[in-house]
This record gives sequence, structure tokens and C-alpha cells, in this order.
Amino acid sequence: MLNRRHIRVKVMQSIYAMHQNSSDNLEKEEKFLFYSIENIQDLYLIMLSSLVEIKRAEEDFIDKSSKKHLATKEERNPNKKFVSNAVLEILSENNSLSIALEDRKINNWKNNDDYILILLEDIKNSKLYADYMRNDVNDFEEDKQFVEDIFTEIIAPNEKLYDYLEDNKLTWVDDIPLVNTAIQKQLKQIKDTNPDAVIVPKLYKDIDDKEFVRNLFRKTILNNSELTKEFIDKTPNWDAERIAEIDAIILKMAICEFLKFPSIPVKVTINEYLEIAKEYSTPKSSIFINGILDNLVKDYQKENKLIKTGRGLM
Repeated sequence: MLNRRHIRVKVMQSIYAMHQNSSDNLEKEEKFLFYSIENIQDLYLIMLSSLVEIKRAEEDFIDKSSKKHLATKEERNPNKKFVSNAVLEILSENNSLSIALEDRKINNWKNNDDYILILLEDIKNSKLYADYMRNDVNDFEEDKQFVEDIFTEIIAPNEKLYDYLEDNKLTWVDDIPLVNTAIQKQLKQIKDTNPDAVIVPKLYKDIDDKEFVRNLFRKTILNNSELTKEFIDKTPNWDAERIAEIDAIILKMAICEFLKFPSIPVKVTINEYLEIAKEYSTPKSSIFINGILDNLVKDYQKENKLIKTGRGLM
């Protein structure tokens, strides 16, 4: 689920937090970094299971409505197309999801079912729902497209849900887009009605990515003075205090990758940190950072300081 750019963002945020708190406890800060990353898995499970809980809430509503003393004809014979949606059925019966929810003790919706009811109401008031329920044809592709659409257009952008998640864990603010994108892709990839068609993804692609978190964090922190000197010498009109703190951290992390991560291509490092600068720093930061990194790379190449292994790494 995690990609390298998001790993870089989490490391950057942890280093920034250390600076803001004037902390020098590397072990404590590293532990919190991994804790915040592990919580991304919980966020994924909460968001995906919202679809299951919405289905259950509607089933409960239908059941209670049908048992009312003065139930209408429509309430006694409701349209069950929504609760019979093939993809919602897959998610409800999925072992991988059920086991993960139990293992990580995810019970957010049981304790906060009002958010599920809000989402359900928004869905039932939508044109998507009206069009879907109006069509009598039961088709797997239609079912899948409907679930994709309600997740993308109603659940993911819901402001009340966003506020709840932000209040629950502040570190989730930057993780929500990553998780929602992962779920959208996963929904698109469901091809049949097998209940085990959905597999809860691993947080890290492989052990190398987890090690990348630790190494990038530690090497940037432990080589702080050395890395700072590398770019301060290239900015004679600026002193360290005049460079925005986020920009300084981005520069140090990028230089750290240049000098201490031989398997990462120079172009990848530059592109990744320029994109991060565009999102997390000032409008002109990416231009400033690009200029410094470009000059540094030219100097490092002349001085044979860029030791990169493998093909295409320059």
C-alpha cells in the first residue's frame, strides 16, 4: 500500500516534528514514526469496512421497517438491490477483511455508527442511488461500478467523515488520500463474486521499504550537520535561518539520498522531493530546491562523489 513518496513524506514530517519539539531522542521519535505508519493500516480497514457497515445499516433499516405495525406495501416488499449488491456481499463475507479487523481490534463504526447513518443517508439521497435502484437488471459490472462511484463521490469526500478521522488521529490527515486511492484501485480490480477476491494489502511492499524508512530517518538525523554544510555552501546569499525549515529538511533528505543511498537514482530523488516541496512548502520552494540540487549533482559528478550502483541510476 505504501509508496516511496509517502514514506519520504512521513519521514520529513517526523524530522520536522523533532525540530519543532527540540527533541534529540532518536529512538523515541523513530518509534513514533513507525507507529504513525502502522496506523495507516487501521485507516485503510476503517475506510473499507465502512462499505460493509453501510450495507448492514440498510439491512437493519429494511428489517425494522418491514416489522412496523402499519408498514406500507413498499416497506413490506422493499427493493433489496442495494443490500444484495454483489461487491458489498463480497466485502461482507471476506475472510481477509474480517480477520484483519479482528486482529487490529477495529471497532470504530460500532462506537460511532452515527457516521455510517450519515453516509447511508447521503447515498440514498444521491442520483447515483436513484439511477442504480431504478434499473431492474442485476449485473456484476453495474454492481461494481456503483460501489466504486459511491466510495469515490460520496464516502471519500465526506467532510464529516474527514473531520472524524482527523480528530481520531492527526497523523491520518496526509494518509487519507493514499488510503482512498488504494481502495479505489482495489475495487476496480475485483473480477468475480468469490468472497476471497479481496485481499487486505500489506502495508509495506517488501522489507526493503521498511528498512528505507529507518535508514532515511536515521541517516538524515545523524548526519544533520554534514548535510547542512553541503547546501549552505551553495547558497551564499542565504543563511540557515533564512531558509524555510521544511525546505532545509527536504534538501537534507535529498542530499542524504544522493550520498548515502547508492541504489536510488539521482533523477528519482530529485523528482520525488520537488513534488513533495510543491505540496508541503511555499510556492517558490520547488524552484529554489531544484536549483540547489541541480548544482550539487553537477559538483558531485565532477568530484566523483555520486556512487550509484546499477544501470540508469544517474
